[in-house]
Order: sequence, then C-alpha cells, then structure tokens
Amino acid sequence: MQCKLMAAVLAAAIPLCASAQSSVTIYGVADAALAKEDTGAKDGRRTVVNSGNQSTSRIGFRGVEDLGNGLSAVFNLEAGVAIDSGKQDESLFGRRSVVGVKGGFGTVLLGREYTPIADVAGASDINGQGFYGSNLNSFGTDRLTRRISNSVNYKSNSMGGVVISAAYGLGETPAHEASKDLMGLAVEYKANNVYVGAGYHQIERLLSGDDREMIFGAGFTFGAFDIRGNYMVANPTGNNNTYKQANAGVSYTFGSNKIYTNLQQSKLDNGAKGNGFSLAYSYALSKRTNVYASYATIRNNDKAVFGINAAGANVTPPVTAFGSDPSAFSVGVRHAF
Repeated sequence: MQCKLMAAVLAAAIPLCASAQSSVTIYGVADAALAKEDTGAKDGRRTVVNSGNQSTSRIGFRGVEDLGNGLSAVFNLEAGVAIDSGKQDESLFGRRSVVGVKGGFGTVLLGREYTPIADVAGASDINGQGFYGSNLNSFGTDRLTRRISNSVNYKSNSMGGVVISAAYGLGETPAHEASKDLMGLAVEYKANNVYVGAGYHQIERLLSGDDREMIFGAGFTFGAFDIRGNYMVANPTGNNNTYKQANAGVSYTFGSNKIYTNLQQSKLDNGAKGNGFSLAYSYALSKRTNVYASYATIRNNDKAVFGINAAGANVTPPVTAFGSDPSAFSVGVRHAF
C-alpha cells in the first residue's frame, strides 16, 4: 500500500516538475487617443478616437521551455486589437506568430516575423515607431518590408555587442510565377550607449527581376539626451521610381517627462519630395501607464502625396491631391501590461 501511495505521489509530481521548467506570459498594450487629423486636401479634416497613437494596441502570448543542455523552446503569438472599436486585425496573430529554439548558437524561428530591416528601423527611430511622424510611412507597397510570413529566421547571440540577423521568406507560389521570396540580412552593434545598424533585403520576382531594400541607422545616448536617425531606400524592380527617406531625431528626459522631436524627408525619383516635422510629449504616471500628446506635419511639393504615420493610424492625402500637406494632433493614454 505504501509503495502504491509513493508511486501515485511521484506520478503527480512529474507534471509539476515539467511545468516548473517552462513559462507562458500574457502581455499587451492598451493605447487610445483623441486626434484631430487633416489630409491637407479638400474635406480632409476629421476628429477621431484612435487606437494606438503611440503604440499599437495588442495582446500577446509568449513562452519558453527549458529543454536542457542550454537549449530552450520558444514561441510568441501577438494579435493587434483596436481599442476604439474592439475589433481585431484582419489576421488574428498577424503582428507576430513564431515558434523555434534558442541556445548557444542563437535563436531560430519559423512563422510570421519582423524583417531584419524592421529591427534596424525600430531601433533607430526616435519615436520608437510610435507617434505621428514615425518612420512607419516607409513601409508598405513599393516601399520597405516590415514583416514576412512563411519565413525562417535566425538571430545570433550578442558577440561583443554585435548581433547578426538573417531571414528567408518563402513566397509559396508556383515556380513559373513571381515568387516574391525575400532574403534579408542585418548587422547591429549595441553597446556603451551606442547603436549602429545596417540591413538589406532582396525580393525575388522571377518574371521581372528583384526588388532591393536597404537601411542604415544609428543612435547615441548621453545623459538625458538620445539621438536617433536612419536612411532607408526601396528600389522596386520595374518601377524606376526609387523611394528614399531620411530621419533625424532627438529626445530629452527629465523626471517623469520626455520630449521627442524628429525631422523627416521622403523623396521619389520622379521629383516628389516631402519634408516632415514631429513633436511629442509623454508623462509617466507609473512604470506601465503614461499620457501623451503628439503633433506632426509634412510639406509636400507639387508632385508628392506623402503621409504621416503613428503606430496605429495614418493620415495620407488622396493619390491625386498632389501638394497637399497632411497634419495631425492627438492626446492619449497608454497602459502596458
């Protein structure tokens, strides 16, 4: 009887031991703002409640299991949520959905993941790819690629501050069609308050050649000041209209207050040019909650219709409203959990 009791206790303890070696975390961001937006075109003004004017509202699940010998299994599922309407993104876990392993060799992930260029763009944007006037308007059709589905991804462990990222995204189309396979590589250095990064993408199109995307970014922190900037190029094949954008920004932190400002210029080879300016302020109510105000504008020449983007919103003139100057102002609250 005692042997049977001992066996039952040991059997019950096995799952507890296994669970103690793994963990799952639920996390997210709830961000909403009242905004006044103007595309600069006729009847382009509106007042809205937006979700995600500093950070895209989201809910996510991430976990790790210790497999022993320095090896771990990892996963991350992240879904976008619209706080203003309660709706979800078109794809449930379209923000990120990956699973893989990590160890002394680095991390290998399969699924939908941020591109190597996106890593550099996020690290070198003074707005943290939030607030109106961020560099998010450099991503999209005929511009740079931020996320890739059906991808295999590798990121090295830090080697004296140097991190290498590589990705291959499969277009999953028949061989006789445009494959749209993406190959990407980035090298970043993060140490001693200094950041430097560079990335390159090549997107294979079997029928018409290859698209090419490039970025160089840098940052430096000294005391309460942080300086960030980047230069991005998207050269879509067959378009003959290369897109280029440059950003230079600075932030200053004092107590619970933080001020951000950024200068931005976007250009196309056809002569279209837009010069942008943004200013934002954040006040931390706690470690997880802050209130903020954000303003941005862009001055387009008579060939341009460039817009301004926040994390969860964009203000862009109609495609035929050349020379329109979009602007936006918002006040909001953000809570991270």
